[in-house]
Amino acid sequence: MLFGVFASHSPESCPLNNEQSKRIFLGIDEKIKGGLKKYNVERLVAFYMSVLEHQWIIILDAENAHDVEAMCIDVGISATSMVKIVPLNEFSTVINRIAAGGNSSK
Repeated sequence: MLFGVFASHSPESCPLNNEQSKRIFLGIDEKIKGGLKKYNVERLVAFYMSVLEHQWIIILDAENAHDVEAMCIDVGISATSMVKIVPLNEFSTVINRIAAGGNSSK
């Protein structure tokens, strides 16, 4: 199942402006990639950032949101950012469900 991890932080806690955030941030990529199996994450699909908006978007293929939440805590994302975890569907999946007359929210 795909999950979007939407994280945002204040300019004051931005790794560009805050030494503690910088230390945490510099280790996040390695911690995520090294812990995928531990958190039942099949793969890291994408990791994007909008520097001036102070926002991150991480797309993961994972078993459940609880494991994604644990990963966000353990790797340090939640130490500097507010995090929202959202289940995602590929557009084609939703279109197929709609065309078949099924519920598009599943």
